[in-house]
Amino acid sequence: MLMRRREPRWPVTTGGAVPEDCSCRNAPVNALTVDVEDYFHVEAFAATIARETWETRPRRVARNTNRILDILQQEQTKATFFTLGWVAQRHPELVRRIVDEGHELASHGSEHYRADRQSPEAFRLDVRRSKTLLEDTAGVEVKGYRAPTFSAGHRAPWVHEILADEGFHYSSSVYPVAHDLYGEPHAPRRPFCPYPGLIEVPMTTLRALGRNWPGSGGGYFRLLPYPMTRWVLQRAQSDLHIPCVFYIHPWEIDPEQPRQTDAPRLSRFRHYLNLDRTEGRLRRLLNDFAWTRMDDAFAIGTAPPPPLLEKWLASPPQ
Repeated sequence: MLMRRREPRWPVTTGGAVPEDCSCRNAPVNALTVDVEDYFHVEAFAATIARETWETRPRRVARNTNRILDILQQEQTKATFFTLGWVAQRHPELVRRIVDEGHELASHGSEHYRADRQSPEAFRLDVRRSKTLLEDTAGVEVKGYRAPTFSAGHRAPWVHEILADEGFHYSSSVYPVAHDLYGEPHAPRRPFCPYPGLIEVPMTTLRALGRNWPGSGGGYFRLLPYPMTRWVLQRAQSDLHIPCVFYIHPWEIDPEQPRQTDAPRLSRFRHYLNLDRTEGRLRRLLNDFAWTRMDDAFAIGTAPPPPLLEKWLASPPQ
């Protein structure tokens, strides 16, 4: 039996707490997100897995995403699935299950190209193609977008304007941290409007010791002991007074995936660390915090928009 979709219990524009009967004890209902891509799509293997070989590799994304859907159904939790067009084209039944079970369907682009390594014209075609494919497959409007490898920022300042032009309502493509593959450490930590008509919901960070620390999942969820993840999310909630954003990939619950032995050591460490522990940690996370879809957690389209900050990239990091 399908569960009814949870309504947002904490409007982000008020700064107030959720009702007293909420199981999350006056904390905001957080946004759970899944980046739907396969193990061979990841940026860590971009130099060792040629795009031309994607079709020949064993696909595991449907199996793993269905497993996450099963877990969410058991835990009565809804999420947002930022789905790659490449995946949707080959697994339309997966896209339809996401929507049929009350989750939000959003775009992760078409071919997992970093936004900052495309021309504006190529980026426009990529996101337009993904939005059209997802909407035609599932029969719902796609409002949200997440750039592969959080690649929106000072290297591609036109991303948000194009997303607004193409009919997206929000993006979750900026990570306000310093990292060797991504990051805009001087970006706002709360939702903002980088372009009229579009909201950017940054990934959750914790401010401490004069810098932003990642708190949104991904590789850090597998690297850090689970109690540390829980503490970071609790501190971020207390600091920001808004829902946290957490993300996971389907391949992160798949310790049996094919191993890329020719990939660089750092890439292999990042990708394979603690894969056998991720599902258990995910279940603990779902029980320790309240979760819902991104559009519900941040009241996309129903609450007044956050401030317009068109100059947020005026002083990019050196």
